[in-house]
Amino acid sequence: MESHTLRARMHRQHPHWWRGDRLANARCMSDSISSASGTERSAPVRPGLGELFVSFVKVALSGFGGALPWARRMIVERKKWMTAQEFNEAFALSQFLPGPNVVNFSVVFGARFGGAAGAAAAFFGLMLPPLCIVVVLAALYARYGDLAALGRILSGVTCAAVGLLIAVVAKMALPLFAKRLDWAPLIAIVAFIGVAILRWPLPYVFLGLAPVSIALAWMRS
Repeated sequence: MESHTLRARMHRQHPHWWRGDRLANARCMSDSISSASGTERSAPVRPGLGELFVSFVKVALSGFGGALPWARRMIVERKKWMTAQEFNEAFALSQFLPGPNVVNFSVVFGARFGGAAGAAAAFFGLMLPPLCIVVVLAALYARYGDLAALGRILSGVTCAAVGLLIAVVAKMALPLFAKRLDWAPLIAIVAFIGVAILRWPLPYVFLGLAPVSIALAWMRS
């Protein structure tokens, strides 16, 4: 009651102040609504079939020495369709399945956002440009493959491809170390030793380490 009386008295004594207060309240409410709508607009949008196809076409045309670094840059850094951790999980599934890793990843990623049609759009977007380019290059290589300059060019491309692969592996490993999972880097090191140094068959290494990783993650969660 006292608060209502005081407000009525202030309104009689300072009518402009009271009107300005209401305007300020309305402005604050408008700013809050604008801020909320801006947050909604900035939310990630699910890519359509056309965008999936065009994006993977760009990845295929940019992927000299391997499309994985460019796929990660497009999906995680530019489009922000996945977080770094989600990309690692999807790529781990793709690597575990038989077939080329990036091709498997395009199918898994497309199916996640567009079902079977999305998987087809991402797959054909990734495969059609290299198929056309390789057919042309194969014809040229059959005719000019004996040139010494071409051999030096291919050696330089190989070095660049190795550098890109090392860079993307380092980026994919960062989330594992950022979470400070004491077992995750150990599993990665054991897999590297088994495949790269001891020359064990890759399927056997996967079949041996995958259950161990799943069990450790289950116990931690």
